[in-house]
Amino acid sequence: MSGRSGPAWGRRLSPARLKSALARAGLSVAPVVIALVITGALLRIMGVNPLDYYGFILQKGLMTPSGLQATLTRMGPLLLIAASLMVAFRAGLWNLGGDGQFLLGAVIASAVAAPLNQLGAPSWLTLLAAMVAGTLMGGAWAILPAILKAWQHINEIITTMMMSFLGISLANVLVKLVFADPATTVPETRTLPYAQRLPPLFGTHTSSGLLIGLFAVIAVHWLMNRTAFGLRLRTVGANPRAALHAGLPVGALTIAVLALSAALAGLAGAVEVIGIEGNVRADWNPAYSLLVVPLVFLARFNGFATIAFVFIFSVLSIGSESAARRMGVPNHFTLVTVAVLLIVFGLTEMVAQRRRGRAGGQ
Repeated sequence: MSGRSGPAWGRRLSPARLKSALARAGLSVAPVVIALVITGALLRIMGVNPLDYYGFILQKGLMTPSGLQATLTRMGPLLLIAASLMVAFRAGLWNLGGDGQFLLGAVIASAVAAPLNQLGAPSWLTLLAAMVAGTLMGGAWAILPAILKAWQHINEIITTMMMSFLGISLANVLVKLVFADPATTVPETRTLPYAQRLPPLFGTHTSSGLLIGLFAVIAVHWLMNRTAFGLRLRTVGANPRAALHAGLPVGALTIAVLALSAALAGLAGAVEVIGIEGNVRADWNPAYSLLVVPLVFLARFNGFATIAFVFIFSVLSIGSESAARRMGVPNHFTLVTVAVLLIVFGLTEMVAQRRRGRAGGQ
């Protein structure tokens, strides 16, 4: 036994493997550092000290109990969206309709939770029913793009984005006309009382939606890397023609992947409502889905790295909201940071691919 384990241990710690791991880590961390430097230069042009700005973000998003709890709470829905994207991307599919799936999941979850609570249903049943409803609604919204992709080979980027626009509009219609709370003048769904929402963790104000998000990301990581189903999905993503010739049901797997991805996005909307917001207001759209895309790519679809990047983004998001009020920075400057990060990531990936191409040609 020791004879077999010794070489395996040596292979895991070999210089080549260590160098490869460090290179992958560098390709993930370097874009973040470069993006922060670039946005720091933009802040300097705006007359704001970037060190003061980033320091204030860290203080408000990480160093205070209330800020840390807000950061951890925001991570819940973001992690579920990250899990949604990981499933699709690892299978070679692009689900860019997450915002519509998220909002419809949120609206349906709110429409289920508040009435059940008013009818006196147990809290656990109310929350479970809301999450199931949001999950099913999100998954259902991707069925049409999935069928068009599987049977007609229509690009899912186009169809999921179109369905997202429709989903956002439909969510607003449902809030304003179907599920509107008659007791309020502002169009919004009925509010789930704070005491009936997802329970906080360990006597803090951190929503237990965080645990749901962590479980989802780790479960997806395990599914894609440790199961036969995940292997089939990765095979389809790597080479659909080879998967088809190997006898894999590419069409059925495509539908399953997009439905699962959308279902997780719908669950994210449900968790946002029953854990944080309490209801859905008309024209509300946090647009989380596209914000999480670069984080998943930076993590190289690794679940544990995704958790780390989502945490960093949540700190940045929560802290920048306070920094915008305190330092006169536009409230949406975080979006600029994400945009710069996405551009830098694309450029570094292009450079890395060219280097790999030159190395392979030698």
